[in-house]
Amino acid sequence: MINLVYNEMLKIVRKKRLFIIAAIVAVLVSLFTYAQFKQVETIRERIGTTDWRTQLQQQIIDTQNRLNSTGISEEWKKFLKIRLQQQQYYLDNDINPMAPGAPTFMRMFIENSIELFLPLLVMVIAADLVSSEASGGTIKLLLTRPVKRWKILMSKYIAMILSTSFIVFSVAVLSYAISGIVFGYGGWNLPLLTGFSIQGEELNTAGVHLIPQWKYLLIEFGLAFFVALVVGTLTFMLSVLLRSTAAVMGIMLAALISGAILSSMVSSWESAKYLFMVNLRLTSYVSGMAPPIDGMTLSFSMTVLAIWALVALIISFYVFTKRDVY
Repeated sequence: MINLVYNEMLKIVRKKRLFIIAAIVAVLVSLFTYAQFKQVETIRERIGTTDWRTQLQQQIIDTQNRLNSTGISEEWKKFLKIRLQQQQYYLDNDINPMAPGAPTFMRMFIENSIELFLPLLVMVIAADLVSSEASGGTIKLLLTRPVKRWKILMSKYIAMILSTSFIVFSVAVLSYAISGIVFGYGGWNLPLLTGFSIQGEELNTAGVHLIPQWKYLLIEFGLAFFVALVVGTLTFMLSVLLRSTAAVMGIMLAALISGAILSSMVSSWESAKYLFMVNLRLTSYVSGMAPPIDGMTLSFSMTVLAIWALVALIISFYVFTKRDVY
């Protein structure tokens, strides 16, 4: 098995996709770091102070103004009301949730990447693990070896897990290393609030407690890895079922983009909570953001995603071991 996994990893490395993904992450992190820096400078110029309390008070005023404006949807109003309560809670408890530093940037980056950007990176690796072998005809040569089919597929799946781990690790390291040049590398022990829960349009703070930012980051990157693994498993299944890598990538791309759109539009479509793409933003439960549909919780979303991944894995191994190769 070790030799099979090594062989699969060698194929992935030779395609240089992991290095290309690392380069893409580095470029995007640099762009977002610059954008964040400009945003901070703009706020300072507009408010005329570097005091975070004044800046947070201005954000609260801006949120209130947006709530009072006309033409915004009920879903967006609900989100703004909860955000307003959360901002006020931070202010009342004298906690700066946006203290400058590379760890804070890492937190923001992974929260905004977990639903679309990170899954897309994983999809690029997982899409052709099996389909490229089938379309290129090399799968016949691979299956003539005296190795059971399930071991061959398991080696590819383990290679996908290792590649996913590398991608998540690259996002963490590059976001910290690059943003630290601008914002500094401190802030690991910054106290952050977690434990918010949503009840209708009200923010429940009964379970709120403080944790250092490094623990907060461990939780969020752990959730990001789980999401990446689920998306990778689903893409892996499509790679087994379809011979065309382009078709695999097209289907997953459509699913991920539709999920990002549906998440802000499905509050009244309750059965949509069982779709995997509506449950990808797991970090929102940690930060206390409103779920796409009332009643959704972290444990519910993780269970839905785990079931999708398990079913995809069972289908993958069943089809691969039973199907005739032509």
